[in-house]
Amino acid sequence: MAVETKFVVVRKGEEKMTFASKKEADAHDKLLDMADAFTDWLLQSGMQMDETQAENLGLYLAEQKETVQHILRTSKLPDLTAPAAAEADTKKIRAVKAA
Repeated sequence: MAVETKFVVVRKGEEKMTFASKKEADAHDKLLDMADAFTDWLLQSGMQMDETQAENLGLYLAEQKETVQHILRTSKLPDLTAPAAAEADTKKIRAVKAA
């Protein structure tokens, strides 16, 4: 019989996700903490939105943390072609090393 260790992220008594590693579970838990903070902030802002909208927007902002940080630092959208170009360069380097 095999023994498996699973890490479960639980919020308000509800299982959210299960992970194979503690690192992944901790990262997801941190993401949910950030989403909760964004949600609370949005609900306190006085903008007209219901709780579901605030939760959805809070989760989106948490998931897009790097983009939000870039915009806050530079007041510009990040260059969306740069990651694709970097990935293509990485693939080229791997192909050259394999040859």
